[in-house]
Amino acid sequence: MSVPYAKLPAWVDYGLIPLINLIVAFLVAGLVVLAVGESPLRAASLLIEGAFGYGEGIGFTLYYATNFIFTGLAVAVAFHCGLFNIGGEGQAYVAGLGVALPCLWLDQFAPWYIVFPAAILGAAMVGGFWAMIPGWLQAKRGSHVVITTIMFNFIASSLMVYVLVDVLKPAGSMAPQTRAFADGGQLPRLDWLLASVGLDIGGAPFNLSFLLALVAAFVVWVVIWRTKLGYEIRTMGHSPTAAAYAGIRQSRIIVITMMMSGALAGMMALNPIMGDQHRMQLDFVSGAGFVGIAVALMGRSHPAGIIPAAILFGMLYQGGAEISFEMPQISRDMITIIQGLVILFAGALENMFRPAITAFFATLGGSGSDKPLPAAE
Repeated sequence: MSVPYAKLPAWVDYGLIPLINLIVAFLVAGLVVLAVGESPLRAASLLIEGAFGYGEGIGFTLYYATNFIFTGLAVAVAFHCGLFNIGGEGQAYVAGLGVALPCLWLDQFAPWYIVFPAAILGAAMVGGFWAMIPGWLQAKRGSHVVITTIMFNFIASSLMVYVLVDVLKPAGSMAPQTRAFADGGQLPRLDWLLASVGLDIGGAPFNLSFLLALVAAFVVWVVIWRTKLGYEIRTMGHSPTAAAYAGIRQSRIIVITMMMSGALAGMMALNPIMGDQHRMQLDFVSGAGFVGIAVALMGRSHPAGIIPAAILFGMLYQGGAEISFEMPQISRDMITIIQGLVILFAGALENMFRPAITAFFATLGGSGSDKPLPAAE
């Protein structure tokens, strides 16, 4: 995407500015904690200890981070094309069908390593198809992708209620969910990974889909920065006029990019369905699609930034649960406020400090000269 201010060194643009935004968010959150009569330092200590202080906490943190890596990558891919895919929530939700159906069909006859590839393909195809429709509407009919993806979130929610209640719910069951999967529909946990460093994840559902998320991040980096398609996507994001002048078919790139974005969002469904619940339930996405927007913004739409940003939000989810348990004065709603402050400063106000930082570095590097700042890589 285009940069609204002067170029800054990469370590400033991708490291210092997000760090400053994060510090300010936590300072404001500290004032909220102080306002209810609790200690901000104790809350911060519980937040970090609950997320990283013991094996099970780390397992839950990485479990939540897995969801956010997928949805953050989905938003980032669309960003690079100048598109704002705000429909990751609905794309992941509908993609649950692409995960659940292979599990329901194969779980009693095939091992997980046969079912897992089928579920990956199903999630990517369903999520990609659900995102392709808004992409096609923008490319061919001029409908704005922000509006259509928002509306498709609502359609996805209604569709999944119907499917779970009237189609996939077992006979005689009152719960709007599928039957429990047999062993073939359950992903192995990664307890051995943390056990290798002496940590016991206990009951945390940290599972194989985390490694898939890391692979997806690498593939996104290769596609966006090392392929012709990625070059065309980034050219569209920087200047649609230049892309058209270069002979790039804009409608084709928009549709392909939205399909890639939807496929990444769709693969998020693997983590809760196969890795934790071992069935498909209502609202299993739990807002991960919207958190992915903040993750992509904080990570500057680069996989190397999205992974730590996702872990940060995983920390907020897991550590926030620890705070609400240990400090009853701080309710779960207040934890949501703290998360919202991080999203606010990482997203809507991400450039609040950029002009001052740009001026500061211009003073350091300029000394009255017209020498430009080094460009971010």
